[in-house]
Amino acid sequence: MIASDDRQRDLIAALDFHVAAGVDLMLDEHPHDRFTETDAPARPMARIAEPSPEPAAPPRRELPPRGEAPPPTRTFGQSAAARPEAAAGDARARAKDVATLEELEALLAGFDGCPLKFTAKNLVFADGNPASKLMFIGEAPGADEDRVGKPFMGRSGKLLDRMMAAIGLDRTRAYIANVVPWRPPGNRNPTPQEVAICKPFIERQIELADPDLIVCVGGLATQAITGTKDGILKTRGRFYPYRVGDREIRVLATLHPAYLLRQPLQKRLAWRDFRALRAALDGKAQGG
Repeated sequence: MIASDDRQRDLIAALDFHVAAGVDLMLDEHPHDRFTETDAPARPMARIAEPSPEPAAPPRRELPPRGEAPPPTRTFGQSAAARPEAAAGDARARAKDVATLEELEALLAGFDGCPLKFTAKNLVFADGNPASKLMFIGEAPGADEDRVGKPFMGRSGKLLDRMMAAIGLDRTRAYIANVVPWRPPGNRNPTPQEVAICKPFIERQIELADPDLIVCVGGLATQAITGTKDGILKTRGRFYPYRVGDREIRVLATLHPAYLLRQPLQKRLAWRDFRALRAALDGKAQGG
């Protein structure tokens, strides 16, 4: 009897789940030619068990009459803009008013205009030393970064740490951030719309950190910061100008550690980039 009751509850729960998901028809075990049944009366849905009164099934959405536009739908959070352009404009208007990196981080924590926020576990704002004159900018957090809440963790982060150590650097001597501060689902690349929404924040982050040198890690970061359309294998090792007011910051493009883990032979190219970075840092120190 107990087993029978448990089975009945399981069946009721399964039925409630499908009703809540919008299922309103059931198929039987035999095929039917539905085209010949258009004029036949609708067959009643077989009753599996008495449905539970809770949770209540959501009301069915009626289709609008032909020729009328469907009603607008809500997205994640009412403050998430329906159009990426509106969300990007909102981000730009908010970012320009913050005066410190702490205020910018708090602003991002409360910003609902990017849908990635609602699928990520944590905001990944920055790591390292914000007073450093060297800033690394990556693309977007991965699973390890999302879990910890800091950029470049896990295997990619360890490789970046080793690359920095090879030229006498560590995280106390650099400031590290991402173009997009929330992890895209499945570690996919951020879409152009997501990058456009988040771009005002990283631009303001650069202004507030005020570095002398920026290293763009990966093709997406390089394209977002420099505006180039070229791929990373063409841009890596090159310096680009980045203007902040009347000041020009040098931007170096290099390969992403995640790419180097998949293509270890390309580490030789990254080593050349980091040697160029070391030379630029030494030149800046000698000139300053």
